[in-house]
Amino acid sequence: MTFNLSRDLCFFDLEATGLHVIRDRIVQIAIIKYFKDGREPEELQMLINPGIPISEEAMNVHGITPKDLRNKPTFQQAAQKIYDFIGDADIAGYNSNRFDLPLLMEEFARVGMEFSTDNRRTIDVQRIFYKMEPRTLRAALRFYTQKELVDAHDAMADVRATIDVFKGQIEKYEGQKIVNEEGAEIDSPVVNDMQVLHDFTNDLKTIDATQRLKYNSEGKVVFNFGKYQDKPVVDVLSRDKNYYHWILNKEFSTQVKQLVKKLMKEYEQQQRG
Repeated sequence: MTFNLSRDLCFFDLEATGLHVIRDRIVQIAIIKYFKDGREPEELQMLINPGIPISEEAMNVHGITPKDLRNKPTFQQAAQKIYDFIGDADIAGYNSNRFDLPLLMEEFARVGMEFSTDNRRTIDVQRIFYKMEPRTLRAALRFYTQKELVDAHDAMADVRATIDVFKGQIEKYEGQKIVNEEGAEIDSPVVNDMQVLHDFTNDLKTIDATQRLKYNSEGKVVFNFGKYQDKPVVDVLSRDKNYYHWILNKEFSTQVKQLVKKLMKEYEQQQRG
């Protein structure tokens, strides 16, 4: 397919030290540029030394380690090359409007360069997918059961529709294998077994619904926010009692407060022997 272009178009993707568009940094950028004059696309790919640690979670996803980046340019050193390559092209990517583009703009801003989207189009391919293949209960009921949802947003009608969708999913997917985002094959993740489905539908690294606490690679509960990001909860709160009371008195979820209390109670019991 030949794109109908009135301006050059750059598809791009970033790998980063984490998922926070302000705090985190780029470790890899890849761009393919299509030209409005129809000439062959050009590619740019660079590894970038972020100057800050890469989170364990990020390394597990993209596999880029500090060793890989030791002698690579910083963003400041690479910025002009990237800026010139993109030029005044439109920008496209997958989930790019929410993650890649704002992260790239932050990186340019740090080195004193303005990368504006005011005069360029931004196309998020993920949004096309979500809009054309909606993930609403109505769409799921139609997809799995060929039924239409009547009385949508009536609580009991929605519950019955959810049950029908659940049954349809088990029937459709039981016995099927999938390949996850890390490329690992999972054998029959959808079966008529509630423990298996619990494990499949939950991120087992995060502990609470607000994702304030998570497990690290050693199975310890660590903070997923703030100044103690990735630090073990018990280690921090046993030293910093003020932080413990701050959590209990601020607008954290009941779930977080209960978990913190439980962890500290267990710690105190262990200390008493």
